[in-house]
Amino acid sequence: MNKKIDVIIIGGGIGGLMNAYQLMETNPMLNIVILEKGLPLNRRVCPLITGKVDHCIHCKHCAIMEGMAGAGAFSDGKYIISTEYGGWLTDFMPAKEVMSNIEHADQILQKFGATDHRYQPDTDLKHLCLQYDLHMNLAQVKHLGTDANFQTMANLIESLKDRVDIRTESTVVDVDKETKTVMVDHKGEKYTLHADHIVFAIGRAGSDFFAKWCVKNGIPLENNQVDIGVRVELPYDIWSHFSTKIYEPKIWYRSKKYGDITRMFCFNERGHVVIENTHGVQTVNGHAFKDEAKKTGNSNFALLSTIKFTTPFNEPIEYARHIARLANMISGGSVLVQRFGDLMQGRRSDHRRLNQSTTYPTLGAVPGDLSLCIPKRQLDNIVETLQALDKVAPGTANTDTLLYGIECKYYSARPKTTNFELDKCKGIYALGDGAGFTRSLSHAAAHGIIIADTITKR
Repeated sequence: MNKKIDVIIIGGGIGGLMNAYQLMETNPMLNIVILEKGLPLNRRVCPLITGKVDHCIHCKHCAIMEGMAGAGAFSDGKYIISTEYGGWLTDFMPAKEVMSNIEHADQILQKFGATDHRYQPDTDLKHLCLQYDLHMNLAQVKHLGTDANFQTMANLIESLKDRVDIRTESTVVDVDKETKTVMVDHKGEKYTLHADHIVFAIGRAGSDFFAKWCVKNGIPLENNQVDIGVRVELPYDIWSHFSTKIYEPKIWYRSKKYGDITRMFCFNERGHVVIENTHGVQTVNGHAFKDEAKKTGNSNFALLSTIKFTTPFNEPIEYARHIARLANMISGGSVLVQRFGDLMQGRRSDHRRLNQSTTYPTLGAVPGDLSLCIPKRQLDNIVETLQALDKVAPGTANTDTLLYGIECKYYSARPKTTNFELDKCKGIYALGDGAGFTRSLSHAAAHGIIIADTITKR
């Protein structure tokens, strides 16, 4: 199959979808193809979350991480209206332009069902944190909820399906940068497509493929940072004085022992802890729903210690996955959970101690000992930060606070680009989280629009 295309978008996450939407709004005559490795959105069903199985069974396509709408489809739908955090686009263009595109993307999402309600920054809470050397980022935040976010993405995809050629279960095998030819494998059937423009919108699940492709094609990459830590779960009331006002307390702390940064983020009010599977490595994350019937009595958040490596080491992503694999090994193929009190006493959590916990776990993780897999430096940072957070939200460092591991955020290797066009690859662009430019729904969506406008001008 050989067909001339105007734009090929590799990846159907929010960045790729926004890229396609903006292109079609600007020029409806464009011939655009979206190639998505995973399943259509309506077929993305995780058997673990639906209760059909009690452990991850390593589906061919992870419903949480792959498929139309990307990893963001099952996030809690947090949309950050700020350039203070969420990505690095301001390293490449004025903050005012980035913010304008974030607002534009938000307007588009509202057309397809996203809420218009925004949580406003609270300077009193910021001042409270500062008294204990805790530093809270201020931003307007929108919370769609996992369920409402899913429906918003479904509506956006529905609006595109008659205007854009969307091909799911279509794995990109290679891209020839000289001829801009894309080699595709669809369920064993191989074919090629050629386009004037190619956009790598591969997301976190495709970052490995993209990095290897860049190395093979002589495109310089930069990445030496990784965040490793835990998902914290505790009773809703402990952080309700923050979450009811600003929804997400995004707080960072510099440890006194090492001077390292540990950050609290991805807060899920009355939410669930969930498992993610990326290339066979299981990690944890959090979801929260709008539907009252799906809410729990707990809230959860990520607490991650940042590590920035120096030369000669240049494999931070593999380092994070190695630690996650240790947790998978210790848990017998799952993820671990440990009470904070057990960690402090130097003992593993077991089923008996977990059953006595006043914080009832929302995920059926395996009780164990996180100190067997998290390096001491990172674990010390996590403990010190929890004790600091306890001063602004008493109860955070309770004995029965639950810690799930491993949670890690590794930032995809960022290629050398000019206006997001890959070095010496005319007409080929890098977009979003998987290319190391963003790390949030709002910034990835804005980035899709930015690259679409660049292509349109050409």
